[in-house]
Order: sequence, then structure tokens, then C-alpha cells
Amino acid sequence: MEDSRRELLQRSRLRLVRELQVEPLWDLMLARELFTRDMIEDIQRAGTRRDQARQLITDLQTRGKRALPIFVSCLEDTGQWPLATLLRESDTTQQLDPIDIKPIEMVRSRESSSVKLPMRPLVPGSHISKKEDPRASHLDVARGAVGPIQTSCERNSGRFVEVYTLNSDPCGYCLIINNVDFHASSGLSVRTGSNIDCEKMQKRFQALHFAVEVEWNLSAKAMGAALQQLARRDHSALDCCVVVILSHGCQASHIQFPGAIYGIDGASISVESIVNIFSGSRCPSLGGKPKLFFIQACGGDQRDHGFQVSSRTPEDESPDSDPETDATPFQNNFDQPDAVASLPTPSDILVSYSTFPGFVSWRDTKSGSWYIETLDRMLDMWADDQDLLSILLMVSNAVSAKGTFKQIPGCFNFLRKRFFFKTN
Repeated sequence: MEDSRRELLQRSRLRLVRELQVEPLWDLMLARELFTRDMIEDIQRAGTRRDQARQLITDLQTRGKRALPIFVSCLEDTGQWPLATLLRESDTTQQLDPIDIKPIEMVRSRESSSVKLPMRPLVPGSHISKKEDPRASHLDVARGAVGPIQTSCERNSGRFVEVYTLNSDPCGYCLIINNVDFHASSGLSVRTGSNIDCEKMQKRFQALHFAVEVEWNLSAKAMGAALQQLARRDHSALDCCVVVILSHGCQASHIQFPGAIYGIDGASISVESIVNIFSGSRCPSLGGKPKLFFIQACGGDQRDHGFQVSSRTPEDESPDSDPETDATPFQNNFDQPDAVASLPTPSDILVSYSTFPGFVSWRDTKSGSWYIETLDRMLDMWADDQDLLSILLMVSNAVSAKGTFKQIPGCFNFLRKRFFFKTN
């Protein structure tokens, strides 16, 4: 599919997900060989109607040059004229004429022999017969014959990108650890503004159908105990788990995930050990399910001054803002060198950091941290339509444009599928 048509589908994605009726399309798309039966079954397994619509739009972008015209004709033949008109009139590649595709031989990637895809009767009343278009061209539907999916994930073993299922309600537990007041002996300052972050995250994840629990002012040992208690719960009936940590942080030696989080006593617990608490052996009921970690804490000691660009960003801090960092006061307010990650990490895990490893993370005492404020805003704007990795890219872009000092969030992503929050 041409880039212009992919961009058209992306621009129209919100409306397509909201309005597309997928059920009447299955037989038509199969008969016209837009998708194979296995592909359609994969889409149907995505979950709700909206989830199926998202997966269909994603897979459609991999189906060749004639995929969009065929899809538009399917929309017209099932009476979905507003969506058909939207795509037809917005497509500048060429005139989209409805066409019927004749059966062709299809080569399956896992078989050496070619097979015919049988024609199945259409759903009664779902197809309006049209005059066969002599200009109709064949659509190459051999698995592996099309270009790579242009998403945050790639196809695996010849199968298209899948989406994590979030059918349970609540979707899962969300634990928020909010460390604000630190012991005087720790040498760590009060994290003014963190309560604002905590309230935003609590409301946001409740709106996203999570059972939210908040722990306040925990020592390093108590943080570990709270996380282990969460991991020991039975998550069998749930589909996801979220951990949000708001605290001071520092660099730390690591093998997989960089950084460490300070408890209010001044002792630290590494991000790596936090993530490992939820490994498959320690938390089997979360095996194969997404485990998301959002960490608002410093990643190190460096202050990023950025580099010169052609224009000043409109998002620089206001005159009355009061930015602080979540770095620690050792070694001239900073911490110790980090190691380099070198080993594979567990699957179904995403760790989102508020700042690039080695740099400080900024927090406004009046409005909360740059990272949490932006994450909350982007989830509010885009969770209904965009997958998590796309949202995190928006967060990185927005945060990196703020302030005299610079900050850019990042993530370690080991998810196997695309992740969409449950919003309805």
C-alpha cells in the first residue's frame, strides 16, 4: 500500500474505530480475498468490535496497492456509505472504483503446495451486486509477500501484529507508590507537587478501568513488600497490571533495566529488581499479560541544556513555575555511574522512564512533574484511539520541548503485541 493511503487510514483511524461495523464485512473481504480466512479469524480474536476495527485497520495497511479500493467497495456494499465516502474522497492516489476480485491461487507461507481459497455464501442482504469491473486486478495475498507492518511491532512467524486483549473489568490492578516526605537523615528533599501527580494518575487509571491502590511514603523495604504482595495476588481473571512510582531516583548497576528508586529512608531498590518481582516464575498468573511500569524519578545527575534550534518552543515554562529535579543530593546533588544493559529481558513488559538514563527529571512544585502531567494529558486525548507506544512517543515529543533545561522520557519495550487501553 502506498504511503499516502497508509497516512489516510491513520488520519481516519479515530472515526473508523468509532463507527466501523465489522460483522457485515467478513464474508465480503473473504470472497474478494482482501484477507484469508486465518487472517480474519485473527482479527476476530482481537476482542470487542472496537478492538477488531483497530486490528483490521492495522492489517489493511499491509495488503497491497488495491487493498484500499477493495475495502471501500466492501464498505459501500454493506451500506457504510459515510465511511466509504470519507476514504474515497480523501484518497489522492487514484480514483477508487468498486471492484470484484476473482478467486486466485494463494500460496501459504507454511505450506509448499498452493491451495484455492473456497468461496463462501455471503450474508443474506449484505451484498449489493455490482457489474464486474474489467479493470479489476488481482491482489497478492500470499503471506510474506507484502511489505512490513508499519507499526511499533513487527510480524512474528508470518502472523500479523496482534493486540493484547483487555476484556476483564477491571482490566487489572494499578499500584501507585507516592513518596513525598523523606527522612531528614536521608538527605533527600520533600517532593513538593508529587501529590498532584498522584491524583492525576489515580483518576486516569480509574477511568481506564483499573482497580487503583495508592501507597504513601514507603521505605525501600516497604516498597519491595508492597510490590511482592501485588505480585502474589491471583491475576488469573485480569488482563493487565500497572505500577506507577513517584519518588527520588538515581543511577544504579544493572543487567536489564537501569536506575533505582529511593524509599523515604534513603535506601534504594533497583528498577530491575522491581520488574523481576513480576517475572513469570514469581507471578505466573500474569504470564503472557502486559505489565506496565511508569517511573517518575531521576535517572542520573546530568542536566540537559539541549541544543540550538531555529525557533523557541511555545511550551517553555511560565514565569511563575518552580521546577525542581528528582535527583539526589550526593556528589554535588547527583549520583553514581550506571552500567550498560546487555542481557535479554522478560516479555510482556514495558518500563516507561520520565527521563533518559543519566539525566535529571524535572518537577514543577505547582503543577507536578513534566512527565506525569504530559502523560495524563496524552492519555486523555489519545487513549481512545492510539496504542500505548504511539502515546509515549507523543509524551516524549511534548516533554522534550519544555523548559530551559531539557528532558526526554523514554521506555524499555518488551511487549509482544500492541497495547490499547480500555476506554469504553
